[in-house]
Amino acid sequence: MKNEKVIIYTDGAARGNPGPAGWGAIVIHPLPTSPLAKGEEKFKIHELGGRSDNATNNQMELSAPIGGLKYLKKIKYDGHVEIFSDSKYVILGITEWIFNWQKNNWRNAAKKPVANQELWEELFELTKLFKIKWTYVKGHAGIEYNERADVIATSFADDEPIKLIQH
Repeated sequence: MKNEKVIIYTDGAARGNPGPAGWGAIVIHPLPTSPLAKGEEKFKIHELGGRSDNATNNQMELSAPIGGLKYLKKIKYDGHVEIFSDSKYVILGITEWIFNWQKNNWRNAAKKPVANQELWEELFELTKLFKIKWTYVKGHAGIEYNERADVIATSFADDEPIKLIQH
């Protein structure tokens, strides 16, 4: 499947900050197309989610792409990935800030320890396995899969996980 990629929409939620929290990720896989296929779906969806009894929103925003990338690693996917997130914290952190944090022994610009270092390190290691494009999407703006990722994250935060789509 040349020039195709997996798309992941992610979101995190916390009830209180910190408090009960959840994350959601929607992995959209392209399917091989057949010249005979008419009106068939061209992709499959695999939804993921998780919960913590006590976490911050930022920790859940980081956990969502980690969960999606761990899934891709598990199924041995090694191609292009585009991750959509409504968290500038995640996108700027993984594409810009992390390099200075690493260079400065995990200290931020104020010379204080970087919050969520373990999650950042895990996400960074996972990013090495894929060719990733990070894309910011405005939250709560009616974007279908971003809205669904939010529903998954909040349902886990509320300890009432919804049925995850896996087709």
